[in-house]
Amino acid sequence: MSGTHPLDRPILAMLTGARQANLAIVRAGARRLAPAYGVFAALSDETPESREALGAMVREMGDVALVEPQEPPAIPGARVVSKDMAWQMIAEAAFGSFPTTNVDIVDLGPGDAADMLGLATLTQPGPFMARTPELGDFVGVKAEGRLVAMAGERMKPDGMTEVSGVCTDPEYRGRGYAAALMRVVMERIRARGEVPFLHAYAANTGAIAIYERLGFRFRRELVMTRLTAA
Repeated sequence: MSGTHPLDRPILAMLTGARQANLAIVRAGARRLAPAYGVFAALSDETPESREALGAMVREMGDVALVEPQEPPAIPGARVVSKDMAWQMIAEAAFGSFPTTNVDIVDLGPGDAADMLGLATLTQPGPFMARTPELGDFVGVKAEGRLVAMAGERMKPDGMTEVSGVCTDPEYRGRGYAAALMRVVMERIRARGEVPFLHAYAANTGAIAIYERLGFRFRRELVMTRLTAA
């Protein structure tokens, strides 16, 4: 399960990196993000002790998701719920061109947390928990007094930041909100001297096409495996 680049094992890089290691629950060689923030987990080794530790955390704290170059080894006390192929994409070169959208983009904060969770629950952009917004900066679009689109940051391996939580209320799709929000998030990541990256389900070709227009390029394919208590 070794990799030559931090993004080969993005969750392990996130949970051992300088900026987010404090959010990890660690037992032996198993690490999982504290459940209030998300479901991600990783193994730093495949010893029986580490696999047992991950299984115990699944049983005690709930489901986990691993994003790895290959499927994980058998985890005692846990079973596979789903396996999905994911594209990892990175924006190392200049940003792509995208039509400008005349929209008022606002910074989101603690007062927006309930609305953010509600929008994510409605649109299902990926694992999103009550404290997921605390993983990074988020921006959004509001209309008629409610949050209708957002985008933000999640994994933060050293020198890189993941663009995540991108979603739009179905009533407001087709207006370019997602691309406009992502562009703001990407620009802020670049301003910090970091490289933006993201993950998308390989089957979500529509979203991938938008990401490519924004300047993201395919880096590698990974497997997202969800585990639950057996």
